[in-house]
Amino acid sequence: MSSVVDLLPPALLSDLRGNESGTHQLLAMATKGAPMLRGFTTVSFWAADLAAAKQWYTELLGIDPYFERPGYVEFRLGNYQHELGVIDRRNAPDPSATGPVGAVVYWHVDDITVMFEKLLSMGATAHTAPTERGAGFITASVVDPFGNILGIMYNPHYLEVLGTPKRA
Repeated sequence: MSSVVDLLPPALLSDLRGNESGTHQLLAMATKGAPMLRGFTTVSFWAADLAAAKQWYTELLGIDPYFERPGYVEFRLGNYQHELGVIDRRNAPDPSATGPVGAVVYWHVDDITVMFEKLLSMGATAHTAPTERGAGFITASVVDPFGNILGIMYNPHYLEVLGTPKRA
């Protein structure tokens, strides 16, 4: 399948590739008609105590962060290596916000009850108890010790996409 870029005269293509603005124009032309949201890359959580958050998420996930720099740690997890970034709350867009806020991202888990109980045992508080949503979908969420909402979900569609056998 060719894109509009393939139809450009070689001289113009060369000129566009030669500068940053032209590179952006080429990218825009090459992706015209492509879905704008192609998948999420990073979920950002905030923590006033970044060291404690790093330790908590390392214990929860069973892995060390793959990337760290002052004020930021990042984990890669799941089948698609999605990124969970934990950022020092001083860098939050609105550091004065209180209470759990933001979009809820639901992470697939094979056993909602086991994971919900594990999160509570690690100091998270219940946000929404496990709830049947129909057709095999079950959701729950907690507030981590740092004030972020962490959603978990048993999602049969996720398993179909992976080609993984369903679990109860």
